Amino acid sequence: MPADSVYTVLSPDVEVVTELVRKRSRFLTVMRRTRSPGEAQDLVDRLRKENSGARHCCSAWVIGHDRQHQRGNDDGEPSGTAGAPMLEALMKAETPGGSQDFSDVCVVVIRWFGGTLLGAGGLVSAYSDSVVTALEQARELDAFRARQRMRTFQLVAPIGEAGRWEHRLRHSSITVNNVDYTSQTGVAIMDAAIPDDHAALHRLSSLVATLSGGDAELNPTSYEWRDIRSDT
Repeated sequence: MPADSVYTVLSPDVEVVTELVRKRSRFLTVMRRTRSPGEAQDLVDRLRKENSGARHCCSAWVIGHDRQHQRGNDDGEPSGTAGAPMLEALMKAETPGGSQDFSDVCVVVIRWFGGTLLGAGGLVSAYSDSVVTALEQARELDAFRARQRMRTFQLVAPIGEAGRWEHRLRHSSITVNNVDYTSQTGVAIMDAAIPDDHAALHRLSSLVATLSGGDAELNPTSYEWRDIRSDT
């Protein structure tokens, strides 16, 4: 499978929360799935409001299948001691599949000052370790998912054969998104999706040829991204 057709995300229903204490400074970390920079900023703003007594609300995010959107924010900490190490921890995180491809994620580290200065090195260590701890917690929660690019097709089936075709497609691990039986011409319109790779396309083409005796055509429509559960 092409490397750029799959990457790692968090399960959308999981919020990872961990805590770390260094020299009485408390670091509360929240990590969530976010689909856009705007959604990531909304998370930062919400947590800042909910924890208004904290001195710093530092953040980092990586978004997009190509990790195009990246940001780290020190939020008043000395430059380079919070946002940058947090972002680096996300970028270098080794996911269950063994790759460094984690994306669509925002992590926020909220700090309450404990009265003792940590120094630049201490801050870098604390913020980096906060994110690493959250990543470890996500692994323990089995919260990682693979997100895969799927190629979608439309297939016209004789209406009397549509049920059998759908069953065979699903049995062959091909996703059937929808079957429209409303046509007045005696056919059903089937929407199918497969992983975006040559092996999957060959498997679908061969199956459709077998089902239709070579008469049916696959009409490509578009692409979509879909979460799949990782077995690793």
